[in-house]
Amino acid sequence: MLCGSRLHRYNSRMFLGGIEVSVRASVLGVLGVGFLASAAYAIEIQMTEEMRQAIVARIAPAGHVCVQGESCGGAGGAAGAVAVVNGEETYNNACMACHASGAGGAPVVGDVAAWEPRLAKGIDALHNSGINGVTGTAMMAKGGQAQLSDEAVIAAVDYMIENSK
Repeated sequence: MLCGSRLHRYNSRMFLGGIEVSVRASVLGVLGVGFLASAAYAIEIQMTEEMRQAIVARIAPAGHVCVQGESCGGAGGAAGAVAVVNGEETYNNACMACHASGAGGAPVVGDVAAWEPRLAKGIDALHNSGINGVTGTAMMAKGGQAQLSDEAVIAAVDYMIENSK
């Protein structure tokens, strides 16, 4: 026969042991249900080739990064590049804002004195300045028109030089 304090300890162990068994059973039950649910979703879905192609088209990249010097498969240079290669058109659309007014220290087209020191550096240096910009000045790469191809920028630089001699 159990005495008062011993009986209390015995009952406590029985009670706590029952809770422990209940918790273990609940955890195993939850894990079992989770396993069955995940197994149900692992069933292969039968799709037609048309369905697969539709999914591939939906998740295809929206664009392509073209790095300078790479052949990106297009005639205009970078993917999405403006196809303008007429120097005057490029000048009017991208360069005129600064090179007609002298904004930011840009040499004005037709100002021979402003173009002489730049021409002394050579045509390749001027093309490079147009394409890559000039550090420490307001001249940004491609005049801030990143969509322009290198060829369009070179044509615009050539147009400005021809009209500034």
